[in-house]
Amino acid sequence: MKAPCVILKDAQLAENIGAAARVMANFGLSELRLVSPRDGWPQARAWASASGADWPLDGARVFDRLEDALADLHLVLATTARPREAVLPVFSPREGAAELREAASEGWSCGVLFGGERAGLEADDIALCHGVVTAPVDERFRSLNLAQAVALTAYEWRMSAAPAAPTGFVEAPTPADHAALMGFYGQLEDELDAAGFFHPPEKRPSMVRNLRVALGRARLTDQEVRTLRGVVTALSKGRGKVLAKLAAKARALDNEGSQKS
Repeated sequence: MKAPCVILKDAQLAENIGAAARVMANFGLSELRLVSPRDGWPQARAWASASGADWPLDGARVFDRLEDALADLHLVLATTARPREAVLPVFSPREGAAELREAASEGWSCGVLFGGERAGLEADDIALCHGVVTAPVDERFRSLNLAQAVALTAYEWRMSAAPAAPTGFVEAPTPADHAALMGFYGQLEDELDAAGFFHPPEKRPSMVRNLRVALGRARLTDQEVRTLRGVVTALSKGRGKVLAKLAAKARALDNEGSQKS
């Protein structure tokens, strides 16, 4: 399936063309067409802004007229915050991506048209297209940067084929086995017994059960179980030291009282 091309008409800044190429590369679009770029083409600043996403810029085709840039395309969607007078279907970026995906699956050549930074697309430009894509931006500020507009459309194109989030960068660890969990539960419950946590005694079974259910929901890994067992050990040692200090202080007070008597 051929991805749609991106057509930039009257782009003013080379930096914006480069930034648009960068987001194209992010989301799997590679064909860039430029119609009457204000400062001519090529421009080194575009490659600098692309940050290594050079292939859309290296293969960019330049046209003097929009009609020529669209000549071989079967479906073209215009992007604008103002649909103007044209009586055309209006899509959200997601709906537009679905239209493009369906057309591309039929073997059609497709494109998305973007206007210049200053004024966007004219009514005559939109009239050459088959539909309009407009983002649900806030009414108080509808203007999008050129690269942002390309990013919205490119992202939705990508998501129309790969809606699931990418898998984690780190392989998911295996949960601890039952034996490891029971060892941890036993250690924790012994220490809680020693601390007098299970009170009154008749409620101990239900309290133990609730603790195990809560910890079980966490799906602890082997490493996490080892860490938690170390935490329990450190706390129990700390409590032992405190108790030892208190006992020593009590003995000292007893000795002091005996000497005075």
